[in-house]
Amino acid sequence: MGCLPCGGDPWSASSNTEIKVVKIKKAVIAAGGLGDGFLPLTKSQPKEMMPLLNKPLIQYSVEEAVASGAELVVIVTSTGKSSIEDYFGRSIELEQTLESMGETSLALEMRRLSNLAEICYVRQYGLCGLGQAVLAVKKIIGNDPFMLLQPDDLFENGSTILKKMTEISGFYGRCVIAALRVPTEETNRYRIISPGNVVERIYDVLAVVEKPCQEEAPSNLAIVGRYILTPEIFKALEFTRPDKNGEIQLTDALKKIIKHQGLYAYEFEGERYDTSTPIDWLETTITMALRNPVLGPEIRKHITNLINNEVRSVLI
Repeated sequence: MGCLPCGGDPWSASSNTEIKVVKIKKAVIAAGGLGDGFLPLTKSQPKEMMPLLNKPLIQYSVEEAVASGAELVVIVTSTGKSSIEDYFGRSIELEQTLESMGETSLALEMRRLSNLAEICYVRQYGLCGLGQAVLAVKKIIGNDPFMLLQPDDLFENGSTILKKMTEISGFYGRCVIAALRVPTEETNRYRIISPGNVVERIYDVLAVVEKPCQEEAPSNLAIVGRYILTPEIFKALEFTRPDKNGEIQLTDALKKIIKHQGLYAYEFEGERYDTSTPIDWLETTITMALRNPVLGPEIRKHITNLINNEVRSVLI
């Protein structure tokens, strides 16, 4: 485990080693969380349906999965999240109304939403953990590898990252997690891996440590919300005991995968945006608005005016 096959680095341009092309056609999106950090809003509004510019958070994940090759998207929801199903469902009446108003482009966009991919839903009851959400899709996924996306995390080059992770998984026949270098003083916010170097930006994961302090962290490489999982993950989850909160954690199952099969990490390039807390969501919204060619100039002007007004109020 962790050693390259004979022939050298398969990812280098000079290598003659052929990369196995694997197309992963199934994706799972975990959208069953309580969203307690956003209460009371999420009492009736799923956090995954919160807007980020002109579309809800979960749409970014669905579009990323489809752009990465997924033909079937399984969304794991929970009680009170039927608006997610409504959002991606067909609304013929709305389409006809928009067309009668001359809003043809909007009508086409509504139709596109309902045809992004084949989408099905699995309901998760109670707070059971990410591992339980994955276990809930076992019958649908079967013996196929699949993508797992957490909507809280958005990536500048999401589909590129997932395609690269798919290549790595296909070559080594192992599960692959996305890894991000975080400031050493923030390791206590993440699941941190102990990496064994394979080739540039690809690591053989030796261990996973849950939110270690800076002094005890084996590295500053954190697991973030994109995974390529092989069917072996289901057996690992079935033998994973619930934690003290009664939740089955995917991290605990990955520790079993490390021991019995092997796990790889891909340190991706590009920006990652976090929306897991109100301040993270607000920062991501502002950042993406500033980088938007249409919204950017107006938002920049507004922020400049706000700053100038604050300065004036201090000086007066």
